[in-house]
Amino acid sequence: MRKALTLALSALFAIAAFAAPTGLKLLKEIKIGGEGGWDYLTMDSSARRLYVSHATHVVVVDPDAGKVVGDIPDTPGVHGIALAPNLNRGFISNGRGNNVTIFDMKTLKAMSQVATGENPDSIRFEPKSGRVFTFNGRSNNSTAIDAKTGMAVATIPMGGKPEFAVADDKGHVYVNIEDTSEIVEIDAAKASVTKRYSLKPCEGPSGLAIDMKKRRLFSVCGNRLMAISDPDAGKVLAMPAIGQGPDGAAFDPSTGYAFSSNGDGTLTVVQEMGGKYEVVENVATARGARTITLDEKTHNLYLPAADALPAQPGQRRGGFAPDSFKLLVVGK
Repeated sequence: MRKALTLALSALFAIAAFAAPTGLKLLKEIKIGGEGGWDYLTMDSSARRLYVSHATHVVVVDPDAGKVVGDIPDTPGVHGIALAPNLNRGFISNGRGNNVTIFDMKTLKAMSQVATGENPDSIRFEPKSGRVFTFNGRSNNSTAIDAKTGMAVATIPMGGKPEFAVADDKGHVYVNIEDTSEIVEIDAAKASVTKRYSLKPCEGPSGLAIDMKKRRLFSVCGNRLMAISDPDAGKVLAMPAIGQGPDGAAFDPSTGYAFSSNGDGTLTVVQEMGGKYEVVENVATARGARTITLDEKTHNLYLPAADALPAQPGQRRGGFAPDSFKLLVVGK
């Protein structure tokens, strides 16, 4: 009887621990200020620098001190920042300039620019090939850039509007295709598409994250779903519900958490439990906090936002207060 009771209690405690919330919460805010919108942000965990897109420039933040430490100007319509630390080079996709700014990661000074397709959006460095790939939203293609020479070496048709991209450790780049609800796989060395598969019933996939160990992709979709797929098999494995208006995703290999940053002011946390991917928690953030990056050293998450204003008559939603741009820091 005692043994049975002990086993029952152990099972109960295990279930309780399994279902326990993540403990994640809004820890603090880092004020940036200034005017204009934002898109992606990129963390350099080893150098302790956080690169934040902000309309026409990139703001550089010290995440530990919680303050702005630098700025990279003249990046019109900036979307994303890719880093090649082995070359001491960073790459900024300028959506309105139809080009990429290449900068020195130590001095933050611009070194050169290279032309791309129209409206370069997401940007990703793939270390095995030594190439940077921009995903051009208006021309529906990808520009491959040799990171060492700074020269464009190929243009790859995407067959639709590309959104966020990730690289694995096997020389592949994966990208969401927003208007066809697909994943496209690129062989980085060959600069060619090698696979595509459907994410339906996901609609309008935007943010994308990767679990490189288990070979899983996490696409966040406009119809409030996270499409979790196996890129090797080319099939969707799970479709948990997320918040409204997602645009960013992240994955923490230490905790196994996958995240969707949602414009409705929530951060959906998904985890594999008992072989199934399920929502663990929805953490409160702020309206408009739709993009995200992870600091793998501290496991903190950073989400850009600004103070929301109430909607005026005739408006569906209000704008944002002037000079209120900031970073939300979510952690334990």
